[in-house]
Amino acid sequence: MINEILKQKASAIKLLLTDCDGVLTDAGVYYDEHGESLKKFNMRDGMGAERLRKFAGVNVGIITGERSPSVVKRAEKLQITELHLGIKDKPAIFKEITERLGLEPHEIAYIGDDYNDIEIMQLAGLTACPADALPYVKVYADFICEAKGGEGCFREFAELIIDAKNNLKVKDGTITLNNGRVIGKGHPCYIIAEIGINHNGSLETAKKLIDEAVAAKADAVKFQKRTPEICVPKDQWELMRDTPWGRITYIDYKRKTEFGIAEYAAIDQYCKKLGIDWFVSAWDAPSVDFMERFDTVIYKLASASLTDFELIQRILETGKPLMLSTGMSTMKEIEDTMAYIDEFDPNYPLFIAHATSAYPCPPQELNLKMIQTLEAKYAGIPIGYSGHETGLATTVAAVAMGATFVERHFTLDRAMWGSDHAASVEPQGFQRMVRDIRDVEIAAGDGVKKVYESEIGPMKRLRVNISPEYKEKPVI
Repeated sequence: MINEILKQKASAIKLLLTDCDGVLTDAGVYYDEHGESLKKFNMRDGMGAERLRKFAGVNVGIITGERSPSVVKRAEKLQITELHLGIKDKPAIFKEITERLGLEPHEIAYIGDDYNDIEIMQLAGLTACPADALPYVKVYADFICEAKGGEGCFREFAELIIDAKNNLKVKDGTITLNNGRVIGKGHPCYIIAEIGINHNGSLETAKKLIDEAVAAKADAVKFQKRTPEICVPKDQWELMRDTPWGRITYIDYKRKTEFGIAEYAAIDQYCKKLGIDWFVSAWDAPSVDFMERFDTVIYKLASASLTDFELIQRILETGKPLMLSTGMSTMKEIEDTMAYIDEFDPNYPLFIAHATSAYPCPPQELNLKMIQTLEAKYAGIPIGYSGHETGLATTVAAVAMGATFVERHFTLDRAMWGSDHAASVEPQGFQRMVRDIRDVEIAAGDGVKKVYESEIGPMKRLRVNISPEYKEKPVI
């Protein structure tokens, strides 16, 4: 844990400057067959630069005495334009940057590892060095990374700054989304209309579903994003299937139900216009990369993906809140996934949804008391419910039992062709469900016993002994 002084310094940072050799690289010297020096960079550091921009509003610059083309290529890859090569006087460059960008020294951080970094470290507002920096350099560092140069030290420093500036933190069982919406205890249940693939590959149908979700007063709509070539087992590719597009292979069917950039760009614009949140269940790492071009509020991890740690890692690297669904899982599998996330970041913004992965799910297998079990086991994390039953009462009951968010599959018509329609809720049903959830929330009250004004009349007509404070109280 970082101390408060370090947090205050980090929260003020607007630009992170870094040395190259010994920080972004391991300071090794490599040559190709033409004798050109090459650099070995760490991909996690690259993600750190991306996350700094996206989640902390902090840009990155490189100041190095080297002139290697490898550094230029790396800067291009990371979209770093504040690039200074062959620099002998680093303090002079620091001062030029502050004046040109209109920054104060305390708004700039620097990470270096060698003696020629000391002077610039004396000017910067926040400083760091890798674990294998020269001993005298460590004296001038506010933060000494656990990682060595070229082994993720830049990412470690970047995450420190992100943590200090980032508002997406779990606090008292709530999470604040990037649009200011709060989900968790003490707040209205966040209601998600799971469109999934019920659009059947039609953008027009997707927009109709969004319209109906807005009419029902849902808080969000959710889709599913897959790379069919990854998610469909190879031995199932050529299986034939009767579909609305005729008799085609299973892989072609899956391709036809996937939306691409044009459709999701239209969905993004449409949801923003109508004022409803949207996000997806990402089923593979490339789908996460695809979705990162959109500013969605959450990532959902489907129950089937709870043990897919490669996918989980990629989602965690985005920094967006993660909603885990726990159907078809043992308690040990849930614990293993939670431990994996905790190792990445113990304060990662996380939701857990109880679910049973049967479509449709019979009432005797819903096991709604698991909501309270998860709430007790993972205190401080918002717990919700992802339902696949046919009725509505049990989802309303889940809210009464403590679910801070609920998700139900949503369709225009349960008789439509497709695998999820039969276990989905139609528009009128969804409207009733939202209405009943809001009624339950209002009816829950505050738990403090009181006599309401509406009870005074019956009290005076029916009660033999009336308490003194109510004898003179007028009947309304």
